Amino acid sequence: MAFSKKPIKGMTDFLPADMKLRDSVLAQIKRIYASYGFTQIETPMMEHIGNLTSKQGGDNEKLIFKVLKRGAAFDRAWDSGNRDELVAEGLRYDLTVPLSRFYANNKEQLPSPFRALQVGPVWRADQPAKGRFRQFVQCDIDVLGDSTNLAEIELITATSKALSRVLGAAGIDKFTVHVNDRNILRAAAAKAGFAEDAIGGVLVTLDKLDKIGFDGVEKELLDNGADPACASAYLELFKGDIDDASCKAFCDAIDAEGLAEASSNLDEIISSARALTDDGVQIVFDPTLVRGMGYYTGPIFEVTVDNFGISIAGGGRYDEMIGKFSGEDVCACGFSIGFERIIAVLRDAGVTTLSDGADEGATAFLIDGKASSEKRFEALERAQALRDEGRDVAVLPMRKNMKRQIKTLEEEGFTQFEKIYAN
Repeated sequence: MAFSKKPIKGMTDFLPADMKLRDSVLAQIKRIYASYGFTQIETPMMEHIGNLTSKQGGDNEKLIFKVLKRGAAFDRAWDSGNRDELVAEGLRYDLTVPLSRFYANNKEQLPSPFRALQVGPVWRADQPAKGRFRQFVQCDIDVLGDSTNLAEIELITATSKALSRVLGAAGIDKFTVHVNDRNILRAAAAKAGFAEDAIGGVLVTLDKLDKIGFDGVEKELLDNGADPACASAYLELFKGDIDDASCKAFCDAIDAEGLAEASSNLDEIISSARALTDDGVQIVFDPTLVRGMGYYTGPIFEVTVDNFGISIAGGGRYDEMIGKFSGEDVCACGFSIGFERIIAVLRDAGVTTLSDGADEGATAFLIDGKASSEKRFEALERAQALRDEGRDVAVLPMRKNMKRQIKTLEEEGFTQFEKIYAN
């Protein structure tokens, strides 16, 4: 058999000049995420196949690189005639499933809430294209154990800050953060007449709207057995003038029950994030945003670069994922940067390296759960001002045992604490 000097299709060799750019971009992103109080962890590249095929990963579960059993275990599986038994593990297709297993396994050794930073390769047996590989790096930040929308606000502002700094090197000072809520999408589908057990599949199809258009979505819904009246009623909700619609206005228009809380929560997330991000960052309610993963339970987000036609980051809340590993649900929310697409944008602009900032200490804002929205937002503003000065700052819900919380934070390197009470 002849040797091949080329890498496997969809995988890439990186020359020293490539690594110089990649390392400098990663350093910049890590530096900014550290300034928001995120700490780095690492998980194995392979996961139990049952973890990866739990019907939580959407279409990505069809793209798993599977690893077969070996030796006698393989022989026994082969003899059984059940070919599914041949598979032992799989290469991870994202970092969220491994993080959920990691947290369930190590929860007692971690602070709550826990702000995790992960950077590492993931694998998908996808069709390669520009900025799309079979092996690629993701940069994830997640907040675990925080049920408040401080998690979403901080994730959006931290990711926006990182993207502003990195993309600014390519002369790109504008991008858009699209925000929606899975509860709104599900309520709209139910309003149109879809049964509860069919809604997950409906959302997977709607997620393809930007690729196949309304006609393509309707055809796929019908091919999957949807009632024509339900499909037509559902898509009609998204065909009006929704580009500038507020979350409340859209929810009022679809007139579905139980959306007041989701609408109010999303509007607060959007308004707060808008006030805390750079001028070039547009944060908009996008009722057609779905996100393909099946594990999302609430607010979801995606970032697109104006005039590039690609998404470069995405995430959302997944409050039920960790409970599948531990038996106890844990509030969780995350945002992932598509590192390879960022690199492609920078390379096209001729950028060869970035410079990183300096480390100047850490401050924690602890917010009483009964504090007003005004006080919460004032704390977020003050934290943002300190970050702009180069300080590391985390904004956290105040725990009942605050003394223990502060001790844990001190062990993580925090030296200053500001407490925001209800009165």
